[in-house]
Amino acid sequence: MQLRFSKMHGLGNDFMVVDMITQRGRLKPQQIQQLSDRNTGIGFDQLLLIETPSSPDVDFRYRIYNADGSEVENCGNGARCFARFVHNQRLTGKRDISVETNNGRMVLHMLDNNQVKVDMGRPLFTPAEIPFIAEQQDTHYKIEQDGQVYIMGTVSMGNPHGVLMVDDVEQAPVTQLGSKLTKHERFPQQANIGFMQIIDANTIKLRVFERGVGETKACGTGACAAVASGIAQGLLAADVKVHLRGGDLQIQWQGEDQSLYMTGTATHVYEGQIRL
Repeated sequence: MQLRFSKMHGLGNDFMVVDMITQRGRLKPQQIQQLSDRNTGIGFDQLLLIETPSSPDVDFRYRIYNADGSEVENCGNGARCFARFVHNQRLTGKRDISVETNNGRMVLHMLDNNQVKVDMGRPLFTPAEIPFIAEQQDTHYKIEQDGQVYIMGTVSMGNPHGVLMVDDVEQAPVTQLGSKLTKHERFPQQANIGFMQIIDANTIKLRVFERGVGETKACGTGACAAVASGIAQGLLAADVKVHLRGGDLQIQWQGEDQSLYMTGTATHVYEGQIRL
């Protein structure tokens, strides 16, 4: 089997993107692991597959696999790269693109200057919807790990997130603590763990340990979750710039039952072919 693919990234969060509409194939988890290896494979955080939608009122189906081969529900940086990919490959000429994912639908808006704005849908805070184990819903919870108690906000952006507030994101134990909290027993499906430093009401710094991947240079859904959690706790305004190690995202959310919007770049790196 020979596959054509694109290598892309959103603020350093990198992807192998494969068109499964004009070509056919199936990748097993072990193959995805091998391809994701940065020394012996292509190297990526996630694999993105573009497929034919199941509904005629949607443009594409969008599937996401982590570097460990596990399929996940959502990826914000990947969504922006998805939008640019289908334009680059002339799969659509639309500037407003509707896609279905394992967690529902989203709309991607192509803007000028290589920017893509994504309607990420409504943040979910109900524990059962995240999912997160808690007796009742709150804006933040106490969670114990290795004898220490941490205060964490929890939210779903189509995938589960925990958000910790820190004084200095550069000194935060992202790998050490994130690798444990991502698999904490109170997250039945594991979770992405964000470490957020609030600069002011309109600005934060963020690092994210992603389940099945590790720390990435940027996490789109992580940025959305951090801002949503901060707004829910009354700590952030409705329009927030998120500084990630790979670059900046702009997040807007009016609260309540409104959709949250994420705006950022999507970068094409190269085209390739691989025989499996």
